[in-house]
Amino acid sequence: MNKIPKVDRQREHQANERTFLAWLRTSIAFIGFGFAIARFGLFLRQLNFTVTQQEPPSHAFFNSENLGIALVIFGIMTIAFAAWRYNQAYWQIEKGDYRPMRYMVWVIAGIVMLFGFFSLPLLIMRNTVPPSQRKLTPSQSRNWF
Repeated sequence: MNKIPKVDRQREHQANERTFLAWLRTSIAFIGFGFAIARFGLFLRQLNFTVTQQEPPSHAFFNSENLGIALVIFGIMTIAFAAWRYNQAYWQIEKGDYRPMRYMVWVIAGIVMLFGFFSLPLLIMRNTVPPSQRKLTPSQSRNWF
């Protein structure tokens, strides 16, 4: 079926599996970061409400929950891509016709850069609490610590 020596094919398949596992770790990181960003944003909003006793305004699109959900979805899509690419490379190795896929590396890198770009408003446009609202009442300060 194949003219490639068995040892070389074995090494190529093992390299393919290592590549798949690297993509899998990357997708798990995207999912973990998405979950952490979404939950930490919720925590910060609740902490702000506890301190100021006012509901903090939030942007309809640029908020941590949306960024976190987008990262989780992107992580799931990365897992699907990794499995598809692993299977494609497997059959290319078996046929002796392996072709690298450089454009997918650029697509993934571009999407990660977009997520970084979309996270900038979360850092730059933070709603600041006016100094008059930062003061705690004596009952709040006792419960704070």
